[in-house]
Amino acid sequence: MAKRTIADVDVQGRTVLMRVDFNVPLDDNQTITDDRRIRMALPSVRSVIERGGRLILMSHLGRPQGTVVPELSLRPAAERLGELLEQDVLFAADTVGEDARAKAASLAGGQVLVLENLRFQPEEEYQDRKATPEQLAAKQAFAAQLAALGDIYCNDAFGTCHRDNASMVAVPEAMDGKPRVVGFLVQKEIQYLSDALSDPQRPFIAILGGAKVSDKISVIENLLDICDKVLIGGAMAYTFSLAQDGKVGNSLVEPDKADLAKELIAKGGDGLVLPVDTHCGDDFSADCNKRVVPAGEIPDGYEGLDIGPRTADEYAELVRSAGTVVWNGPLGVFEMPPFDAGTRRVAEAIAESDAVSIIGGGDSAAAIQQFGLADKVSHVSTGGGASLEMLEGRKFQAVELLDDA
Repeated sequence: MAKRTIADVDVQGRTVLMRVDFNVPLDDNQTITDDRRIRMALPSVRSVIERGGRLILMSHLGRPQGTVVPELSLRPAAERLGELLEQDVLFAADTVGEDARAKAASLAGGQVLVLENLRFQPEEEYQDRKATPEQLAAKQAFAAQLAALGDIYCNDAFGTCHRDNASMVAVPEAMDGKPRVVGFLVQKEIQYLSDALSDPQRPFIAILGGAKVSDKISVIENLLDICDKVLIGGAMAYTFSLAQDGKVGNSLVEPDKADLAKELIAKGGDGLVLPVDTHCGDDFSADCNKRVVPAGEIPDGYEGLDIGPRTADEYAELVRSAGTVVWNGPLGVFEMPPFDAGTRRVAEAIAESDAVSIIGGGDSAAAIQQFGLADKVSHVSTGGGASLEMLEGRKFQAVELLDDA
């Protein structure tokens, strides 16, 4: 799946239209509380402006649902980018309107323009399979207006690669015949995730947590075919426990998915590894009454909140001997000590191992950051949903249509 990158094209005197992910958290004063996503785009940004290219950046922020929500403006992101680059960054008050067109036309080599939030335009999120013919026509027209701003298209927004947003699919389609490349961030994501699945160093261990079996059915099925072991944790472990006629107390479960869990247990055999004990409490709070019980023996009035210490030891031991580890989803309520213990123990084992270690975005990325271990793993994905779909074995239209290396 190797694609041409922004480094492979001559940008001197040309305008690069780059899709980035500046979906950063803002406080009530529209101050950015975590600028990591902006920082991660810097290598691709600098590659263009340091070689004399003109750069137009487009991104979404939040869920304005096709209306203008001033609190979700990308202006703070543009200002923060300017601080990081130590140069003025222009900002357009619209995406394809008069201000965007005028400022795009006036860009000089080495300058950067950030367009306003793409999701202020309803056309950005029209889904091809659900949209009416009128909506599809509007989406194509919107994409054509964006495409007209650039000579080169660059996708550096992995977190939305699994979506058919206008900026991800319709814009590069409208720029057919022009260079269409990936940025360094998307290049790295593809490299790690696709290489891990196609040619992993073994043993290949996958760790899957989170709340719902239903969210990860396809992932589990796909990984059981290619992994040596798939370790299960988080609240979805209790649905597997229910499938084995275990007692789950007040735990978060999906009773309607118990039969499916039973099928996965049968399919997985020794390759599917379930918790052997559970750390539970009589309330969802740090100061509740706590007990560690064997898996499937959670008493009435208690709920499972973490894998137990024996499970954490077993999982850590398996991880230590791994050649490749992919982890998606926390193994307990990692935000609330002491129910962070299982997730922390396994995260530390991943960090200490010699394995190629890939953390699949979302809560897993938040946990590895919280524990201060992000720099001790091979790769932390920027896209929870996108990395999950890649682990399912899906192909992304937003990447497939870009130029091959």
